[in-house]
Amino acid sequence: NNAARQMMIYNAMGWDVPVWAHIPLIHGADGKKLSKRHGALGAQEYQAMGFPAAGMRNYLARLGWSHGDDEFFTDAQAQEWFDLDGIRKSPAQFDLKKLENICGQHIAAADDAALRHEIEAYLTAAGLPALTNAQADGLERAMYCLKDRAKKFPDLLEKGEFILAERPIQPDEKADKHLDNVSRGMLTELTPQLQNVTWDRETLEEALNGFAAARDTKFGKLAGPLRAALAGRAATPSVFDMMLVLGRDESLARLNDAAI
Repeated sequence: NNAARQMMIYNAMGWDVPVWAHIPLIHGADGKKLSKRHGALGAQEYQAMGFPAAGMRNYLARLGWSHGDDEFFTDAQAQEWFDLDGIRKSPAQFDLKKLENICGQHIAAADDAALRHEIEAYLTAAGLPALTNAQADGLERAMYCLKDRAKKFPDLLEKGEFILAERPIQPDEKADKHLDNVSRGMLTELTPQLQNVTWDRETLEEALNGFAAARDTKFGKLAGPLRAALAGRAATPSVFDMMLVLGRDESLARLNDAAI
């Protein structure tokens, strides 16, 4: 509707009239046009919800425009590929699940240091407490084992809670069930054996699996108490990843705390 009015101004002023183009309208899940009064959110609100900026740009560019079957692309690729021929005529539908899927791919592909800075900006936008330097450093070290399957920054922070938490770790209800007297006894026996091992994945896997085998049990039986001691959670990144990220001193201190 605006183009006709704008053309009248161009003609009245004697200006060259540009070529006009219009991307399709964006509809919500109910099929109605998004607007300020119906379902639309501002960019800052999506930031406060924890969506990464690159994922938002990717998804919004894909609404009403396409480059073949490509769903995931970078800013540079979008700039290289974009042309008016790729714009469709029918309305696009805003799909939150598709947005989350695209954002998850961007989180997985992102540089760890860049993710750290964007997470800090997200916390500010969401009105949440800022990370300490130690927490931010630890989170950046842990990114390699946090990024997979995280679709938004809250998901990533939830997975990284083990590095953000401070001693003494307080197990949640599910994790606490893994810390019975038998499990605490195992941790008491295990901790001294880890004092002098080389702190790398191969050695830790050998040491922990060997400890479990010596007690005629599977590592899975040992993993529950270790997760509870290291993270206070029953669902965490792998035990070995947590121990590597936390480091020898912090890992052993948490095991000692749980064994008491």
